Amino acid sequence: MARRRFFVDEIHNHHAQLIGDDARHLSQVLRVEAGQKYELSDNRDIYLAEVETARKERVVFRTLEKLPPEEPAVRVSLYAALIKFERFEWILEKATELGVESITPIETVRSERGLEKAAPKRLTRWRRIVLESSQQSRRLRLPEVVEPIGFREALKGEADRRLFLDEERTGIGIASAVGHHSSYALMLGPEGGWTDAEREQAISAGWTAISLGPQILRAETAAVAALAVINALASSDPAGPSDTEPRPA
Repeated sequence: MARRRFFVDEIHNHHAQLIGDDARHLSQVLRVEAGQKYELSDNRDIYLAEVETARKERVVFRTLEKLPPEEPAVRVSLYAALIKFERFEWILEKATELGVESITPIETVRSERGLEKAAPKRLTRWRRIVLESSQQSRRLRLPEVVEPIGFREALKGEADRRLFLDEERTGIGIASAVGHHSSYALMLGPEGGWTDAEREQAISAGWTAISLGPQILRAETAAVAALAVINALASSDPAGPSDTEPRPA
């Protein structure tokens, strides 16, 4: 069984600590004791560590060894239109599990009014969501969650391959758009869909319109489906299974 993993602010002189909610969870729920081993990430490296002391509000660890790095096969930046917060937070959780490097909320024409003003007040909560999801999914690093930006600013996002998810099916199938690039940007629209002007602006800015098929998916469903496809195809062996099969004489 895989060890639990926690993120710490820093590791200094082979020691690290958890305080607050994480410490309370360890001490009161998991009943942690000195000598028990866990994995720690300082958002750069992973360490095997053991508990030295455990108190209600503070758990201190001593690191034992640095573990092999677990770099993701592909880097993905998600640009997600603001939608109702309970659904947006579901996207945050699942996108984190699927390994995205960053999540940028964007304001679009059809985003529900007022969300862009309320969103900055949610950043602390959103970063807590991705922290908990990162620990559960045993990530090496936390994804960055930034303040909302406008649609035109989001179009400047950089990646080897920039994909614009379009429910109108004006683009190519996602499988045809994903190759063996080291980085991707995925842009996800609002509940009401993109306007024609936004669609044209994205294509003019060099984004590739892609489709997930004939069904109209909820924004959060589309995010998970697209990210899963990108991860599966972009990290697969480009040679394919046929390379391992015997060749005719």
